[in-house]
Amino acid sequence: MEIKEIKARVIKVIAEVLETEASVIGEEDNFIFDLGADSMQSLQLVAGFEEEFDIEMDEDKALEVQTVGDAVDFIAQYL
Repeated sequence: MEIKEIKARVIKVIAEVLETEASVIGEEDNFIFDLGADSMQSLQLVAGFEEEFDIEMDEDKALEVQTVGDAVDFIAQYL
C-alpha cells in the first residue's frame, strides 16, 4: 500500500474520531495540541486505525505517536 493511500485513510479515521473536517488535518498536526484529542479519543484513534487497516498495533507504542505524519509512518510498518 502506498504512503499516499495510508495517509488518506489515517486522515479519514482522525476526522471521524475527532469529528472534524478531513480538509483541516495536516501531516504535521499534533493530535493533542493541534487537533484537540483527549486521552479517550487517543484510544479511539488507535482502535480506529487497527480497524481501518485490519492490523493489531502495540498500544503503548501507538499512544506515543504524536503527529499525523508519525501515525502514517507507524502504521506503514504494520502493512
